[in-house]
Amino acid sequence: MVKPSVLVVTGFGENCSCEAATAFELAGAESKIVHVTDILAGKVSMQDFHILNWGGGFLDGDDLGSGKAGANRLKYARIATTGMTLLEEIIKFHNSGKLIGGQCNGFQLWVKAGILPGLSWNVQQVTLSRNDSGKFENRWVKLIANKKSPCVWTKGISEMMLPVRHGEGKLIVSDDDEGKEVLKEIKKMDMIALQYATDKGTVATSYPDNPNGSVESIAGLCDPSGRIFALMPHPEAYVHPYTHPYWTRLKAACNKEKLPKEGDGLAIFRNAVKYVKEELL
Repeated sequence: MVKPSVLVVTGFGENCSCEAATAFELAGAESKIVHVTDILAGKVSMQDFHILNWGGGFLDGDDLGSGKAGANRLKYARIATTGMTLLEEIIKFHNSGKLIGGQCNGFQLWVKAGILPGLSWNVQQVTLSRNDSGKFENRWVKLIANKKSPCVWTKGISEMMLPVRHGEGKLIVSDDDEGKEVLKEIKKMDMIALQYATDKGTVATSYPDNPNGSVESIAGLCDPSGRIFALMPHPEAYVHPYTHPYWTRLKAACNKEKLPKEGDGLAIFRNAVKYVKEELL
């Protein structure tokens, strides 16, 4: 039986490719980690895959701001064999009905390249800036999913615990009329897929529940189709129950006799793989 195939792009500071590839494989897909220069050289075509993913890290050393230099590469670097820019290839990939994912640095990259929120391709409409705390946040947070969201990746998820590891995770929009309209459309179309939450399961309104100060406590966004999704937390870092810092107490916390079989983050990858099996294979 043919398995969904995942292109996990790496290079220039991305450093979570192994974790992301493993998460997709545990979810039932076949993953291939490819350096972005091999795509530019035409050695590997993203069109041969069902899912495109960019993971976490410190792309280009976060020079010019997290993901900005990488976004310029997507917009202007051309593939030797097709003459198309990386961004044009990504648009073609998306238009064929496939999935695009991103975690942490991947979220920053997609946002600054104008891929998310996807209301207008190749136009940056929101950004991710420095955390309000003024420091790198490296801890676990609670998240709640928007059940009304068209997001393929978060279907059936109500809440989850995931780690954050970022210094620039604050999602903001401009305070002018254009920015207000963008946020209005994002909310109207339920593109806010994940939000930071309190222990009681309500949307976070302040630090530390909201670790960065994101508007509307946004932790993850999808595009209008629901097929492009990225988030600041790291689901690939919690696919096994033993990687939770309180794993020895998870049985009591979940009111179960046995330890959960898998970490919360794996559900996101399972959803993506399930979609491909049902819609593309």
